[in-house]
Amino acid sequence: MMIMAETDVNEIKDEAVAAEPQQGQEAQQVSEEEQSARRRRLPQKKTASLQIKEQLLFEKYSVNDVSVNDQSLANYILFTKRAYPNIFGRRKFQSYYKSHISVIERLMNKLMRGGTGKKIGGRVIRTEGRLQGKKLKVMHSVEEAFDIINNQTKKNPVQVLVDALENAAPIEDTTRVRYGGISYNVAVGISSQRRLDVAIRNVATASLMGAFQNRKTLAQALANEIITASNNSPDSYAIKKRQEAERIAKRAR
Repeated sequence: MMIMAETDVNEIKDEAVAAEPQQGQEAQQVSEEEQSARRRRLPQKKTASLQIKEQLLFEKYSVNDVSVNDQSLANYILFTKRAYPNIFGRRKFQSYYKSHISVIERLMNKLMRGGTGKKIGGRVIRTEGRLQGKKLKVMHSVEEAFDIINNQTKKNPVQVLVDALENAAPIEDTTRVRYGGISYNVAVGISSQRRLDVAIRNVATASLMGAFQNRKTLAQALANEIITASNNSPDSYAIKKRQEAERIAKRAR
């Protein structure tokens, strides 16, 4: 009887040992099924790429699609990613600081002048410093001028301004040379940075002249000058100054 009991015990142990891996496999299958069910119940993580919103100029106009056809000016016509371009003069003590300032802000700086006190183009400008230091006022005038350009031309006003500056930038100029007690003019080429400086200055001066003692506002005069210069029209003051400088340089060759 004892022998039979021992054999029964051994058989029971063998059956238990054989059942253990099967139970382990069933438990593993159950756990995998539970994990898959949990994954289905959990919300899936979205891996969509984040789209960075473009910063528009004056929160209206894009500067990414603006093209510069004149390659000599491409390195100096800059647009910063700001709605209202103003660096508060942080780069004025650095070398070539003009190359790091937006061309829109440079135009604003040229408009903040107190008048020349002398004749320019047959007219006297005496604004008595009404725009000196008033950058916010000039910024609103430029924004209004861009709205006028957009309404009249149905184009991006930033692209119209770039076209105007390219057309108003002179290629040649003259310098006075003294040799043997005689001084005379000699035709010289102009660097790219100075070409852009002269174009911005002439556009700003024409705007001040158009609004001086006139019913036109500064924004209207600026918009008119930019549109006429972008069309390369001889009615533009900046185009006239460019043609005059190149004509004098051609005679002095």
